[in-house]
Amino acid sequence: METSLLLPIVDISSTDKITTARLIRRACVEHGFFYVKNHGIPEELIEGVFRESKRFFNLPLEDKMVSLHRDFLGYTPLYAEKLDPSLTTIGDSKESFYLGSSEGVRAQRYPNLWPSEDLLPSWRQTMECYYKNVMSVGKKLLGLIALALDLDEDFFHQIGALNDPSAVVRLIHYPGEVISSDVETYGASAHSDYGTITLLLTDEVPGLQVCRDKSKQPRIWEDVPSLRGAFIVNIGDLMERWTNGLFRSTLHRVMPVGKERYSVALFLDPNPDCNVECLKTCCSETAPARFPPILAGDYIKKRFRITYAT
Repeated sequence: METSLLLPIVDISSTDKITTARLIRRACVEHGFFYVKNHGIPEELIEGVFRESKRFFNLPLEDKMVSLHRDFLGYTPLYAEKLDPSLTTIGDSKESFYLGSSEGVRAQRYPNLWPSEDLLPSWRQTMECYYKNVMSVGKKLLGLIALALDLDEDFFHQIGALNDPSAVVRLIHYPGEVISSDVETYGASAHSDYGTITLLLTDEVPGLQVCRDKSKQPRIWEDVPSLRGAFIVNIGDLMERWTNGLFRSTLHRVMPVGKERYSVALFLDPNPDCNVECLKTCCSETAPARFPPILAGDYIKKRFRITYAT
């Protein structure tokens, strides 16, 4: 069953941080998803990212395979991932490219796999510029989330989550064709994201759906329309653990709609050595911690192993 869902809209440019934080808190408790507008990233940069993304995915497969993923960076071909491991299908109908920071210790240890400049001369410069811009938005948003949790605005900096984080930008291409089969096919099968927050831009082709109550059967799926110029933001598993389940890491998926689809996501994952344990503002004697402490890197690696075990 599918219906349409209108998510809360957060104006991140507002100078009234307390009111904005309250709106974010309500959105995270009730939906786990919300829109962010007035983020400050130039429209021409966003258009450039989508343009360069399409150029890469339109390359012959052999040229894309030169950047085949390693250390969770680079190109992943069609059907390489299965986000819902319970499915019997061959894999999700999408291809992706992951890129991380070009600065810091992690960038030296895990360098990006850039496509050939002979084929895509503007690609690296565009992507590095976008990475820096979207990371600034993500960090600002995490400050507002900290306020929403009755914490200091720089809390996630204080605990080391944003000290050389393992955040990645992911370019995604969904071919879009609906395969005639007895088994339902997915652009991205049902899953929750692994880290703190995800900031998503789409080309306005539909397909994204959320299930706000993952424990309920049958699941009720709601379409999430794009909002021009705005990010679709969702909470990830580690934020759900930090908040003791107060903020929802909502189940979502992408369905093929008979038209190819492009999206760009920032997965703002924390430093791998950051310890994720229940926040003091989210537990009490009557509401004890539901999740044991875990290192961010250990949790994310475990989820990736399951995703690629197809």
